[in-house]
Amino acid sequence: MRRETFNMLCEWLSPRLSYEDTNFRQAILVQKHVAVGIWWFATGTGYRTLAHLFGISDASVCLIVREFSHELLTILLGFMKHWGFPQCAWAINGSHIPVIDPPESHTNYFNHKGWHSVILQAIAIIDTIFLTCRPALLFFSSVTAVISRHSSAHHAVGGPAYPLRSWLMKGYPETGNLTEDQHCFNKTLSGARMTVECAIGRLKGHWRCLSKRLDVDISLVPTIISACCTLHNICEKHNEAYCDDPNAAGSPNVPPEAAGPFATEHILAF
Repeated sequence: MRRETFNMLCEWLSPRLSYEDTNFRQAILVQKHVAVGIWWFATGTGYRTLAHLFGISDASVCLIVREFSHELLTILLGFMKHWGFPQCAWAINGSHIPVIDPPESHTNYFNHKGWHSVILQAIAIIDTIFLTCRPALLFFSSVTAVISRHSSAHHAVGGPAYPLRSWLMKGYPETGNLTEDQHCFNKTLSGARMTVECAIGRLKGHWRCLSKRLDVDISLVPTIISACCTLHNICEKHNEAYCDDPNAAGSPNVPPEAAGPFATEHILAF
């Protein structure tokens, strides 16, 4: 992330993340709040390592990640309003975000791949900007219900797991006896879905905490996922550099490991 984008983000969040000094300690600057939050989202580094890097306590890192995530969620809601949701043409897709085994209702989070996850369902438009996102337990989450409440002349495109609706197109089932026209339709639809697939790939490649197991309270996971989507939108809109690492998101069939202490190559000084 360039300095200009970082400063813009600090300016946006300054009214909510600015605190006054007390008799016991100095307040952590907004710039450090944002830097800690971005570092954690981008690497998934353990709290203890981050505390050492930034010269603050483990508890402060935990609080900063929580506050930073909640404030970014308000920015995401602004993106949704800006893009005029009902009249856009979009693509929808889902992705598993690994989490720790929740103490309650853990079977609801156990996926078919053999580990616990929360499903991110995202809608993207043509320039890999997320129009909206909904973390959910089940694959068919409220995001499709939200779309269905709006009548529109446009359509969404989705994968085989999604239901066929008047506003949602999906490919013909690959039964082995499709006609040439049906094959052509499937190929065209698959190309249209690349927008959201690329957006999710760039999201998980840039903010790699989503590719590791999120060792946080399960109630905070949806906010963290939404916050990462917000940072993704900001970086995409400001043409931030992206390193296309095919291994960034990890193998989809291998259980993700926890984010432990992590040796970083560069420490960004803002």
